[in-house]
Amino acid sequence: MSAGREKNNMVRKPTKTLMVKEPGELMTFLIANLPGKNRNNIKTLMKDKHITVNGEVQTHAKHPLLAGQKVEVHWVPVPRAKQLHDITIIHEDEHIIVIDKHAGVLSVATDKEKRDTAYSILSAHVKQQHYQNKIFIVHRLDRDTSGLMVYARTEQAKRVLQQTWNESVKERSYLAIVERPVEKDKGTIKSYLKETSALIVYSSQNPEHGQLSITHYEVLQRTPRYSMLKVDLETGRKNQVRVHMKDIEHPIVGDKKYGAKTDPIARLGLHAYILAFKHPITGEDLRFETPKPRKFLRLF
Repeated sequence: MSAGREKNNMVRKPTKTLMVKEPGELMTFLIANLPGKNRNNIKTLMKDKHITVNGEVQTHAKHPLLAGQKVEVHWVPVPRAKQLHDITIIHEDEHIIVIDKHAGVLSVATDKEKRDTAYSILSAHVKQQHYQNKIFIVHRLDRDTSGLMVYARTEQAKRVLQQTWNESVKERSYLAIVERPVEKDKGTIKSYLKETSALIVYSSQNPEHGQLSITHYEVLQRTPRYSMLKVDLETGRKNQVRVHMKDIEHPIVGDKKYGAKTDPIARLGLHAYILAFKHPITGEDLRFETPKPRKFLRLF
């Protein structure tokens, strides 16, 4: 075989990974790091969704980059999110599935509700691929909270994620729409949470009355009636964000259970919009971010 034919038969790796060493713009970075591609070639790669930054598809030439970010060139386009009934699949491989759960959908079955849960929808989805495929619960979101969740496709992935959750999860952020303008731009709420037999979680400053729970928040937008907060969890307790917003007297809109007086978007104003974690099998750093819900934006 001639050298030319041998070169043409070489298989190109499906993804090229580039690490950002200093701040700059995406186009400038790609031109410097893809010597075989000109500006028009790179524009086409962006337009056709071949370029990701920290796992997110980027199509804007001037997208800002920060040192330490990972830029990937996918010679095969990144698959589009797959819409199923009440959930959207954001990422799927042989070990895990990451979804965007819609508000009003249970994460997993209860004694009263066994069908049309995120679990049952995903279970049906994987069984279409092979009848023996299974889905495993890793963590949960409240029924009325929308946003990002990860399910495991193997027992090994489930075990690793659950056993190393605090170490594996690098970022877990929510958007919360709360009543009235929050005065402090940033803050931290710390208390001990415990659930009653009536399934109400209450907050205490007594260490003997529950599990330590820490929530950090930052105000993104304010109006005279509402605030949009970015909320980062240092711990992940049941109803933690909802109870801590009540603690600072800014309950989440639509959350009658924890003191809200208003329901301007006909749903709970809480959305899990960033989830970054280490892949349980490959060790790859994954980061997912969903758009802000349109109903949230209409209030600002």
